[in-house]
Amino acid sequence: MPTPLPEQLKELVRPRINRAPSPLLAMSLPWILVMLGSLSPTWPVVSSAPVMPPLGFLFLLGWLHLRPGLFPVWAGLPLGLFDDLYSGQPFGSAILLWSLATIGMDYVETRFPWRGFLQNWLVASAVIAGYLLVAAWFAGVYRQPDLLLAMLPQISLSILAYPIAAQLVGLVDRLRLIPVREV
Repeated sequence: MPTPLPEQLKELVRPRINRAPSPLLAMSLPWILVMLGSLSPTWPVVSSAPVMPPLGFLFLLGWLHLRPGLFPVWAGLPLGLFDDLYSGQPFGSAILLWSLATIGMDYVETRFPWRGFLQNWLVASAVIAGYLLVAAWFAGVYRQPDLLLAMLPQISLSILAYPIAAQLVGLVDRLRLIPVREV
């Protein structure tokens, strides 16, 4: 016969019945993760060419692939605004590009609802490469063609970092859905 648990342990071992995730945590954690990723240009990384992937954009794509209905279509506007404040790009470029990306990903989701990870990675690779090239065009890199060649490592690293960002999004998604409040 098993021994009964002491009262202190009974409080720690909560039953999962009559539990639900916190709505505040479930709705705010995706936005917070994308905004924390947008703060990555403030990290002290010194390089002569762009190397860091746009982590906020990668997290946004990860959320759009993992939970298609979680972000509204207009979410690209406020998240792009936040990214514009910290990225150093001309103001409005991320607002436009993130909004176009969310609209495009919504279109892909309605057109091809059943996709595997490889298809998601290919779609994300095209969107990431397009985003970085158009953002560079907004920044005026087209005047110096050798800088476009210098962007190839950033594009490659961003495409290779997408699965890691998607995995992190999956972990945060599991965290945000932990049942913590009583129903």
